[in-house]
Amino acid sequence: MANQKVVLTLDIWHDIRRHFWIYGILLLVLISAFSVIYFTHLNRLTTSKIEILLTERDALENEWRNLVLEQNSLAEHSAIESSAEKQLNMTRPDASSEIIIKLP
Repeated sequence: MANQKVVLTLDIWHDIRRHFWIYGILLLVLISAFSVIYFTHLNRLTTSKIEILLTERDALENEWRNLVLEQNSLAEHSAIESSAEKQLNMTRPDASSEIIIKLP
């Protein structure tokens, strides 16, 4: 029984040595296949991150446009004047209450 195990082990070893190139090529094909799977996975993750960043960029651009519009509307003279009238109870002075100072 022990002799058969040794003979079987030697036969397997001789078979591996005889077909070494075939096993090597098989190993390289497996490494190549797993590399393709790994890099495809990385590509999908990167594409997903890019889509998320593009969505965030679009949202920020929309917010920026809205803020620019709000700034422009607040900067208009009539908006400032009406805001001063409402919040500070300010009024436009009459011609009779104006004082003109002449410099020499």
